[in-house]
This record gives sequence, C-alpha cells and structure tokens, in this order.
Amino acid sequence: MKKRMKGKYVIFSFVFLVFGFILAFSYSQSGKEARMATNITDKQYLMENNLRKELILTQDRNRDLQRELYDKQEKVRQFEKELSQEEKIYFNLAEDAERYRMFLGKVKVQGSGIEVSLEDGEYKQSEDANNYLVHEHHVFKVVNELFIAGASAVAINGQRLNHDSYIICNGPVITVDGNPFPAPFKITAIGDTDILLSALTLTGGVRDQLVNDNIIFTVVKKKQIILDPVLGESS
Repeated sequence: MKKRMKGKYVIFSFVFLVFGFILAFSYSQSGKEARMATNITDKQYLMENNLRKELILTQDRNRDLQRELYDKQEKVRQFEKELSQEEKIYFNLAEDAERYRMFLGKVKVQGSGIEVSLEDGEYKQSEDANNYLVHEHHVFKVVNELFIAGASAVAINGQRLNHDSYIICNGPVITVDGNPFPAPFKITAIGDTDILLSALTLTGGVRDQLVNDNIIFTVVKKKQIILDPVLGESS
C-alpha cells in the first residue's frame, strides 16, 4: 500500500514537473515574442514619423505651388482681358477704316437701298423753263438727306460720290466730278431702305420741297445695288 501511494506521488511529481516546464517555456516564448513585437513597433513608429514629416513637407510645397499657380492664372486672366480689350479696339478701328474707305469711295460696295429719280417738270413755252429744271441744289438736298439718314454709299447716274465730290449745273446737264449727265438723274444709295425712304418722304421734307419746285420725284426700294470704287487719284 505504501509503495502504491509512493508511486502515485512520483507520478504526480513528474506531471507537475513537466507542467511547470511547459509553463516556463511558454512564458519564455511569449516574452521573446513580446520583445520582438515591441522592436517592430518602434521601427514602424520611426518609419511612420518620417513619412509623416515628408507628407507635411509635400503638403506645404503643394500649397506653395498652388498659390503660385493661382498667381499665374490671375496674370493670364489679366492678359486675356487686356488682349480682349485690344482686340475690341482693333475691331472698332477696322470697322472705322472700312467705313472711311466706303465714304472715300475706295472699295466696291453692294447691298440693299433705294433709287431716287429726279426729272424736269413739264412746262409751257410761255413759262420760264428754269423753274421746271432739276438744278444742282435739288440734287444736293437729296444727297445730303441720304447721307444724314445713314447711307453708306451714294452715286448719281452711276458716278460714285466721295468726300470731295462736286456737282455743277449747266442748263439741262449736271456735271458730277467733271462727268456730265443729262436728266433724268438717278440717285442710288446703299443703306437701310426703310430709314432712307422715311427720311426723304417726311411731310414737308425733301420730296415735298422738290415737288413744290415742279420736279418729278420718284423713289423705289432696291434689293441689290452695286457701286464700283471711284477711279482716279483722289485721296
């Protein structure tokens, strides 16, 4: 019986010894793993810290570059604005130049407009014929009214007028810039047909004045009028 009990103690002692050894080994291993984990975390912390610093520097640099980009974009916008203003100025100058060339008769022009016809009135032999003839002042009234109404180009019997044109009356013949034309006198003008027509046919206006002077006055709208440039050396 004592031997049996003694054997049990030996077995228990051996089991406890093995169990203690296992615990000691497990603790030792867990300690090593803990130390290894601690070492890896430190390295990661250093790496993350360095990366964080680099990220901050990169963000600062990006902000600087962004501010620089905004400044350059603002300069570009200012330049585009100035360029647009210059382009508008040049466009207006080009329009003015073209208008002056048309006024000077330097370019061929075409467009809608009106045609005014002035004819000598009918008279009896006992009356003064001069009171029934178209004179230069009659033509001047029509031409001046057309230009005031915005006509871009005017011609008399196909003779284009320019800034220094002259009209001289010599009996039944009118001379325009040295070229003689007999009646009837056809005055063509390019421009807004409604405005030109209204300007000539106002009550008490040019048409009524010429009719009172015994001039036969007719006016028609034209869809297409073509006027060639003035030939010669006039500037």
